[in-house]
Amino acid sequence: MSLLRPAVLVLVVWIAAAPSARASGASPVQISLFAPVQIVPMDKSVSGLRLDLIYGKNANVTGLDWGLVNHDTGDGNAWQAGLVNMVEGKFTGWQDGGFNWTKGEFTGLQSGIFNGTETMNGVAFGWINKTRNMHGLQLGLVNFTETMHGLQIGAGNIIQKGKIPFLPIVNWSL
Repeated sequence: MSLLRPAVLVLVVWIAAAPSARASGASPVQISLFAPVQIVPMDKSVSGLRLDLIYGKNANVTGLDWGLVNHDTGDGNAWQAGLVNMVEGKFTGWQDGGFNWTKGEFTGLQSGIFNGTETMNGVAFGWINKTRNMHGLQLGLVNFTETMHGLQIGAGNIIQKGKIPFLPIVNWSL
């Protein structure tokens, strides 16, 4: 019974994403052993379900993005879960893994051992959270940002361009 719920969720997302995938030219399903050994070429987008058994790489990914190493060379709008999650463009959704990195603007939740992004709008929950511009909450062992519009909670909290650059336990800037 416990496997039934995730299977139903995957099926529902795949069915819901299939019409938009066809309209945008994206594939509704991607299965990758390691790039380039994958169903959909690396320069194409996926809108639906991407399963990366070892390493998967595509342009844009929308929907469920699960695997060991997930790599988007464009934008992501997904629940991205893996040991390593990398997005070279913007990301909206939830990145959940050991190492999460978004090069562009991030909107949503990052949860992992290391979370990093250029600009964060949302919540970073991890051991180490690093961003250049933070709008929201950083909750972790060590939190680092250059500019902050929000709150940091952790053992070490650094707001490089804040009124108080370092505080243990709690730091903030509005």
